[in-house]
Amino acid sequence: MIELFQYRYFVHGVLAAVLVSVSCGFIGTYIVSRRIVFITGGISHAAFGGVGIAYFFGLNPLAGAAFFAVISAVVLESMGQRIQVREDSLIGMLWSFGMAVGVLFVFLTPGYAANLMTFLFGDILTVSGFDLGLMAGLAVLVCMVFMWRFHRILYLAFDPEFARTRNVPVSGIQSLMMVLTALTVVVNIRVVGIVLVLALMTVPPATANLLVKDFRSMIPLAVLFSLTATLGGLAASHMLNVPSGATIVFTSLLVFLFVRVIVVLFRRKQRRP
Repeated sequence: MIELFQYRYFVHGVLAAVLVSVSCGFIGTYIVSRRIVFITGGISHAAFGGVGIAYFFGLNPLAGAAFFAVISAVVLESMGQRIQVREDSLIGMLWSFGMAVGVLFVFLTPGYAANLMTFLFGDILTVSGFDLGLMAGLAVLVCMVFMWRFHRILYLAFDPEFARTRNVPVSGIQSLMMVLTALTVVVNIRVVGIVLVLALMTVPPATANLLVKDFRSMIPLAVLFSLTATLGGLAASHMLNVPSGATIVFTSLLVFLFVRVIVVLFRRKQRRP
């Protein structure tokens, strides 16, 4: 594996794994703790509408995905509280609308969308220097926001009503976190794709939650498990010559199962007299 570091695409893949793990660890811990995983799934699939429109007009598909993802996040956060529609129904509507718009505009685009599979299923080895810049910028932004408003994010993640009693601007913090979630989804599309991004953002924090219950402690563990999944998936992808998006998700699930078995065995050992 060491000789692979002479290739720029592999170095980019390793750097992407590190940077994406940071944003996934922080934002993933928040969405798992707040139990809004399916909102993230709705945002990721709605982003495909932006990819399709960008392809049609000859724009950067990642920019189109970012626009659609942020709009979807704002809609879910604001309209879910103002109109008399169940939140899960609204998520389903945005999910299907985004996918339908994306399919329609990809079909209407002249020629063949060669990179479409990359956006659907991801390929960490196709990450460019520009993509790395976006990932680094997002990782820094996420870290700064968490350091700046950690306690308010903590209150919001577990008990929004209690946060209001502490004079926390719940609506503002929620909107900020939803936008960061949308941007994290879009950046991760380059690594695991729209179809699989939900797993990368939820499985590592869920694995961390098996070991610790404290929000502050979950974050570094989630980053570590995400890094294990991305680097392990990258290595497996190279050795097996299969798509990296799938191997990253499989690796994250294997790590979850391994930690789960260890925790169960440890608890059984403790119960024995």
